[in-house]
Amino acid sequence: MRFSSVIREARGVAASAARKTNSNGAGYPPALQVERVSAGYRGNRHALDDVSFTVEKGERVAVIGPNGAGKSTLFKAIVGVMQISGGRITIYGEDTHSSHTNVGYVPQQNAIDWSFPASVFDVVMMGRSRHIGWFRWPGKGDRAVVRDILAQLSLDHLANRQISELSGGERQRVFIARALAQDTRLMVLDEPFTGVDQTSEQEIVDSLDILTNHGITLLLSTHHMENAALHFDKVLILRQRLLAYGPPDEALTTANLRHAFGSALPVMTHGDDLLMFSADYGTGDGSG
Repeated sequence: MRFSSVIREARGVAASAARKTNSNGAGYPPALQVERVSAGYRGNRHALDDVSFTVEKGERVAVIGPNGAGKSTLFKAIVGVMQISGGRITIYGEDTHSSHTNVGYVPQQNAIDWSFPASVFDVVMMGRSRHIGWFRWPGKGDRAVVRDILAQLSLDHLANRQISELSGGERQRVFIARALAQDTRLMVLDEPFTGVDQTSEQEIVDSLDILTNHGITLLLSTHHMENAALHFDKVLILRQRLLAYGPPDEALTTANLRHAFGSALPVMTHGDDLLMFSADYGTGDGSG
């Protein structure tokens, strides 16, 4: 099987992208430290079981695993909206409860009420709320920041459009723009490639490069193996417990993927190569 050679080639392509931030992390505490974290829900108390890993400043980490593996549970714990039953999570050395302003969170699309009457400009301006303060109107500087971010992400022509009118890819980019407006240092994205076409997928990847160029650390869950191999420094494989964590050519091995997905594996394509895996996602907490 040519899986390892494809990953090595993919990493060579990825090296030409925005990957210069890893060396800039010297002297900083880790962007994210997850230490022996366990969490769960009623009926499934072990959605996460003793998970530990470290993400350095500026790294891009793809989190993969079958449905119900605990990916969304992990993300909710990191952003502080879900209580953990054991372990510790710190962001740039601070506990999640005191570091929430450092984290931007883009949940799965089905978790957002897209009928809420707000324009693209309004949603991105929401990211400025902690800069503006309570019961104050945005100032000229805040509006200039939002306009600049919309231009960077090629969303300026949609500024007055209602979010309910946007495509899946446009919606994802709007929430990435909101995180930029927030001055986020760690960005957590839950399945941003789900439900978007190939053009929108590339636009999201381009948006991730902009975040990287701003020094923002990225943690993103995906079922797209090719994206994980091409566009990320490390891959974390999760199935309630951490199964593998490291550079794509080390983590995305046949053995690790079989351990995660069972006897059948996902499909990955690279150029004219087609590596056939079928998918047995199994069952779990339903949280992704």
